[in-house]
Amino acid sequence: MNGMLTINIDENEVKKMCRERVEELVKEVDSEYVFWDSTELKKRTCMSWNTIQDNFFFDPRFPKVKVGGKWYFPVKETRDFLKTWLLEQR
Repeated sequence: MNGMLTINIDENEVKKMCRERVEELVKEVDSEYVFWDSTELKKRTCMSWNTIQDNFFFDPRFPKVKVGGKWYFPVKETRDFLKTWLLEQR
């Protein structure tokens, strides 16, 4: 014996395990936020504040609340709106 080791890996099973772990981590991160502020909204949409305002900020369906001088966006409702809005852009 020359010290060689052979390992067989089921590529599909590894991909499945990775996907499941990524989904767990996403759920974990999402559960940390109840709402986003404008900085997080810009980060999550990959849009500038001006682009957000020009495209959907003033849409009456877009969920937002101003507290003091700062805007807040409920995460679940905002995600739902953004998915709908994006599909409407076709």
